[in-house]
Amino acid sequence: MHRNFHKSHLWDASSANDEPLSPPIVADIERQRGAKTTPSPYPSTAKTAVIMLSLYISIFLVALDRTIIGPAIPAITNEFDSIGDIGWYGSAYMLTAAGFILLYGRIYTFFPTKPVFLSGIFLFELGSIVCGAARSSNMLIVGRAIAGLGSSGIFTGAILIMLNTVPLAKRPMLQGLFGACFGVASVAGPLLGGAFTSSSATWRWCFYINLPLGGITILAVCFLLNLEEKKPQFETWGETIKHLDPLGTALFLPSITCLLLALEWGAAEYRWNSPRIVALLIAFIILLIAFIFWQFVTRNTTATLPARIVFQRSVAFGSASQFCVGATMLTVSIYIPLWFQAIKGASAMQSGINTIPLVLSVVVGSIMSGGFVQRIGYYTPFMILGSLFMAIGAGLITTWSVNTNNSIWIGTQIVTGFGVGCTMQHPNIAVQTVLDKPDVPIGTAVLSLFQTLGGAVFTAVGQNLYIDKFSAGLERIGGLNPQRILAAGATDLTTGFTPAIKRMILAAYNDSLTHGTFFAALIIACLAIPAALGMEWRSVKEKSDTPVQRNDEKRDQQAYQPRSILKTPGTGAGRQEANKVSLKAPPPAWVKTFRQSGQFSSYLTAKINPDLRDQLGAGGKQDRR
Repeated sequence: MHRNFHKSHLWDASSANDEPLSPPIVADIERQRGAKTTPSPYPSTAKTAVIMLSLYISIFLVALDRTIIGPAIPAITNEFDSIGDIGWYGSAYMLTAAGFILLYGRIYTFFPTKPVFLSGIFLFELGSIVCGAARSSNMLIVGRAIAGLGSSGIFTGAILIMLNTVPLAKRPMLQGLFGACFGVASVAGPLLGGAFTSSSATWRWCFYINLPLGGITILAVCFLLNLEEKKPQFETWGETIKHLDPLGTALFLPSITCLLLALEWGAAEYRWNSPRIVALLIAFIILLIAFIFWQFVTRNTTATLPARIVFQRSVAFGSASQFCVGATMLTVSIYIPLWFQAIKGASAMQSGINTIPLVLSVVVGSIMSGGFVQRIGYYTPFMILGSLFMAIGAGLITTWSVNTNNSIWIGTQIVTGFGVGCTMQHPNIAVQTVLDKPDVPIGTAVLSLFQTLGGAVFTAVGQNLYIDKFSAGLERIGGLNPQRILAAGATDLTTGFTPAIKRMILAAYNDSLTHGTFFAALIIACLAIPAALGMEWRSVKEKSDTPVQRNDEKRDQQAYQPRSILKTPGTGAGRQEANKVSLKAPPPAWVKTFRQSGQFSSYLTAKINPDLRDQLGAGGKQDRR
């Protein structure tokens, strides 16, 4: 009987290829009897590709807006006669961008992702329109503040859309492209800003460029993105607003404002011991303490930063890593072009071209590390590796001199950029791995906040160190007016001086960058190493976040639990029940593989009840046909 069964049911004589046929496993038979397979919760590949492309565009624009205005500032101040407002053109954007990130995180927690994300894009586009059409300096500053407000919700929203569009195991490489967008935009910003300002397009296209590109994102999200989300529901709007923690926002926003203004004005416009700077720093400390106290009081109810999120190990160390990476990346991407212009005599356009090695290495590091994480599952090793490369690269930059040749500055940028790329986006993957889905918006907002603060704080710190050291170096030369040389800009530092004085000025400028600004970048890059070492060793493959995967796991568990396998029609008047079988659950991986090959199901069926072989064998053949 066993031989006949083997011939008639394990092999199909009518098959041209004589392929082995196997009866379906029990769960398959049950599904044929009426159970329905759960459809994939994710969109099609083509739709996902378009959605992700639109998200990359939005991230690129947000990062671009931070640096594109730099080359345009001289033209703006000439048109509006607003030399005293220079600091506000950058500060207005960063203040609202950093100040409202946490509030947007709370909004994403309680409101649908799609409309909230679109509101951020709309505000960003509105701010760009106001800036491009500005007729006064104050109007431009207001536009920058509106654009910053919109940008504060874009990055968190992009992460949440990807969370609902791509399975966790497939996100690392796609998330790595977010870091690539940041890297490209950081260097492309000054290039585009200089190109627009020096052409007939004028500086206004530094902002108008956001409109057509942002429109692509709006169209893709509106027509292609369909999210099924379950958000917390409250009885009244008052309860909803209470859970947004308005008091926390009222304390946090002015505290960040005071800090950034103090850093922006310190040394550049006022002395550090001036009453205005001291008052800002004191106000920052008091407001920050009040915010922390309020978060402690409401830690289990309506806190903007719930303790379970803030003190989660990967979130805490990931935030520190993001602060360090954001500070290092923005500092080197802003001041390396200045070094080329002043020390090597490069034009604004050529200095941007000279930073291509930095951009390409960030892109390669982001994609390569994302691909490896997607392959092996673990992200912590690449954060450690990236932080080491970033620190080594930052250290090598501090060795640059007036005589540094091309091979050295190219290789140094490659090492630094590769480290930044390997490190930048993996904390966001960690948050999606270790936190429950409802906590991901706040976790992502925290990381985005620290990355933004790192860039804002150390850009200001780097500027202050550069000014202090360069002024001191010029004073040592003697017979020079430091203020006049500082106001001349990087390309006109040595205009009108003798060759001997030019060499001394360039040496002082190089020293102010390498032992001032770049040395600060080295310190913060080194701090990224312990931050990476503190991350948990978790795998993106250990967390199943798709309904399809969960159903498959549930099916495996049920199929191997002791129970009645199935009832089959018998011959004659009655129905016959199959014997019960008791197996251990869950099966090892090799057993799953063996079962999926079709051979194990046939063998198991034969052992359970010989009377079922004909029935199951027929079902298997019918299935195969």
